[in-house]
Amino acid sequence: MFTLKRTHTCGALRASDAGQTVNLNGWVEAVRDQGSVAFLVLRDRYGQTQVVFRKDFDEALLKRAQSLRAEFVVAVRGVVKARAAEAMRKEQPTGEIEVEAKQLEILNEAAVPPFEVSEHVQVSDETRLKYRYLDLRRKPMQRNMITRHKVLAAFRESMDRQGFLDLDTPVLIKNTPGGARNFLVPSRLWEGQFFALAESPQIFKQLFQVAGMDRYFQVCKCFRDEDLRADRQPEFTQFDLEMSFVDESDVQAAVEDAVANVFKKVLGVELKRPFPKMTYAEAMDKYGSDKPDIRFGLHLVDVSELARTSSFRVFSEAVAGGGIVKGLCVPGGGGMSRKEIDDLTTLVKGVGAKGLVWLKGEGGTLGGSSAKNFKPEELAAIREKMGAKDGDILFFVADEKGRCKVALGGLRTHLGAKLKLIKEGTWEPFWVVEFPMFEEGPEGKPQAKHHVFTSPKPEDLDLLEKEPLKVRARAYDLVLNGVELGGGSIRIHRKDVQRRVLAVIGLDESNIREKFGFMLDAFDYGAPPHGGIALGVDRFVMLLLGLDTIRDVIPYPKTQKGQCLMQNAPSGVIQRQLDELHIRLKQPPQETKM
Repeated sequence: MFTLKRTHTCGALRASDAGQTVNLNGWVEAVRDQGSVAFLVLRDRYGQTQVVFRKDFDEALLKRAQSLRAEFVVAVRGVVKARAAEAMRKEQPTGEIEVEAKQLEILNEAAVPPFEVSEHVQVSDETRLKYRYLDLRRKPMQRNMITRHKVLAAFRESMDRQGFLDLDTPVLIKNTPGGARNFLVPSRLWEGQFFALAESPQIFKQLFQVAGMDRYFQVCKCFRDEDLRADRQPEFTQFDLEMSFVDESDVQAAVEDAVANVFKKVLGVELKRPFPKMTYAEAMDKYGSDKPDIRFGLHLVDVSELARTSSFRVFSEAVAGGGIVKGLCVPGGGGMSRKEIDDLTTLVKGVGAKGLVWLKGEGGTLGGSSAKNFKPEELAAIREKMGAKDGDILFFVADEKGRCKVALGGLRTHLGAKLKLIKEGTWEPFWVVEFPMFEEGPEGKPQAKHHVFTSPKPEDLDLLEKEPLKVRARAYDLVLNGVELGGGSIRIHRKDVQRRVLAVIGLDESNIREKFGFMLDAFDYGAPPHGGIALGVDRFVMLLLGLDTIRDVIPYPKTQKGQCLMQNAPSGVIQRQLDELHIRLKQPPQETKM
């Protein structure tokens, strides 16, 4: 029976509490048995407290304490005592006191855990995920969850202050063409029909604007049946907002207030506002990425005009074939070894580039294995264009325009980390704006770069059917330290424009009516100009904590194969369930065994 209900948490007691009789509840962190005395470290999520059991006070109580093992759940009653000066643990909040035990209740015994519940664990990620409830007892994981809570609390505080309404949207929705593969949910009541799990609240938050809600936000679950990686999960949390009668600057200002509030409340950092802006074209030309880390230099330099007439055929033929040549200069990088350069060549080839050309600044000119392919005056012109000095190293990629920029952008990011060019503890949020409206799809047809509800820039509307790949979108991404925190746009609010955009991506009138008829019908009744954004909560928390994977900030994540090892899901079902859903499998169903 549980009688010693806690009066204090395990992180609450201080020297000022000395003399009080208190009750503590928690998990056994450790027991140090010294024969006539035993020291118990009791833990909960608030901290830990040392409890002392003495033979000369209560021998039977001491024997019970000596029987305890790690992770037993216990309740203790005792008197707070100030520790002697030499026994104080200044690094711990409760290090000035200990509790002299008077009573002990064992609330639940524990089996030997598969790994030690401690700061650092020497087990595989698979084991941690299988026993996630034990992993979440560890202080690093609890700090992660507490930070996640603080981030969401700061978001909500800002939204409430700015007059936004916290509204929810359906999870079971109609399957519509979008940017990601949907999870499908068969309907038991409607034979052969399916719901989809919402990959985002996009349509519904726009309909909130049609409904006159004016300012909506939501912390919501989203679902995408995609291949996984370190910063992607099949279900994830999104911070979502939408506003009426606004342009890009209004949405951005609202988001900046929320993000700045997070930094102030969680990290104690004041961000400079407004955040700077950079066009998509500038980001790709200067950094080779639409989400660049701007905390360091190494800007890309276009040398295509010099390459056009170059004696080096790799350069001249690339430009003649419609490609470009770009390079970056690494100050003081001339000391790189050949192996290091070969590794960088492998890196750029891994993203599709044909190779990497390098030159070193030496003797007032440029040297290296490729220097012999250039005339002296060409080397001098390249050196001047790149701003190179003796001791620097230059890297070049000659390729198709997009591939060249992306390859050098990846190299730039790699070198920024490798050469420790980034000042730790710095935060540089900014907006990337004026994205292309469309990109070339797998079959050479236009597809939406963001989504089909993004508004084109009004001055580009005449290009919509004639040259869709030249149309710029009223889209914007919030980028922080090389990570895309989220993306949004001013939406299409006119039915005629929405139809034109859907037609550009290849939908005929019957498909438009079947997939989006309900939304177009809503626009018939007066849709205000509106826009919004969605930020990835998991990715944001991961970035704030300096972690490498979002699995460490999601309470119950999936593996990279999309499995929940704790539940052993996905799993098989029985034939009766399939019959109710009107589904027949190619192979008989099998229940997965643990």
